[in-house]
Amino acid sequence: MLHPCLRCGACCAYFRVAFHWSEADASLGGGVPPQLTEKLDPHRLVMRGTHAAPMRCVALQGTLGEAAHCGIYAQRPSVCREVQPSWESGTVSPQCDKARIAHDLPVLQPQDWLVPFDAGEPLPRGA
Repeated sequence: MLHPCLRCGACCAYFRVAFHWSEADASLGGGVPPQLTEKLDPHRLVMRGTHAAPMRCVALQGTLGEAAHCGIYAQRPSVCREVQPSWESGTVSPQCDKARIAHDLPVLQPQDWLVPFDAGEPLPRGA
């Protein structure tokens, strides 16, 4: 079974991904590829594609709701790391639900987490 996030991508095509500029500055330990960002204000950058509608992060690869994943998963911004899928940790995630509903995807349910995941699959985008 694939992690539900590897079939989704809704959050990457719904929310503005804004974060402190230092996350894209390698000299300060930032890992977000700066070429995938644009300036939002003096203190924040955004991932390209998430500043205005239609939203779709430039790092999102694949088809929403079928097979979608973050192309820079290991280098994704902190705000992406903070989004939790609904029920992965036993509670609802309003962010996850809101994005999925906006893309006509059913919200995740507790039973979506009952089948173990293949230990060899890549880590999911939101974990």
